[in-house]
Amino acid sequence: MNLDGLKVLERIDEVKMMCDRNNPLYEKISNYSIALYSLGFFDVPDLMEADDLDEIEAADFLKMHFEEVNEFALPSNYIINESNERYLLVIGDPEFPIHFAALVNTSTKKPFFSKLQFMGSGFDSLNELMNEFQIERKITMKDIHLFRRIG
Repeated sequence: MNLDGLKVLERIDEVKMMCDRNNPLYEKISNYSIALYSLGFFDVPDLMEADDLDEIEAADFLKMHFEEVNEFALPSNYIINESNERYLLVIGDPEFPIHFAALVNTSTKKPFFSKLQFMGSGFDSLNELMNEFQIERKITMKDIHLFRRIG
C-alpha cells in the first residue's frame, strides 16, 4: 500500500462518516467535490473545507487534470491504494457532467465511490449509477466516460 493510496482510503472513510447513505450529516457538497476530494484533490484539512464545485467548474477541473481513456486502458485488477493512478467515471457530456464517481477497486461488484443527490455517499456498480440517473434523462453507454488523472 502506498502513502497516497492510504490517504485516499482515509478520505473515503471521512466522506462516508460525514455524508453516509444511511445518515448524511453533511450533505451540502456536490458529487463532483466528493469524488475529487476522495481522490486527493483540494489541499484542505478536511471535507468541510473542500470547494463545492458546480457542473461548469467540474467540467473545467476535468479538462485541467484528467484525460479521457477507454475502458481497455484500465488495469484489470485496479485497487486505488495499490496504484499511483487515479480514475474518474463521468456520467453525461464531459462539457456538462451530471455525475463524478471515483474508481476504487475493479475486482468488487461496486467499484465506484460517489455521492448520490438524495442518498449520500457510498459504493455502486456502473449499473446502479446508470439507473440512478435514468429519472433525469435516458442514460446509455454513450453517456459513460472514464478519465485518468494527468500530471
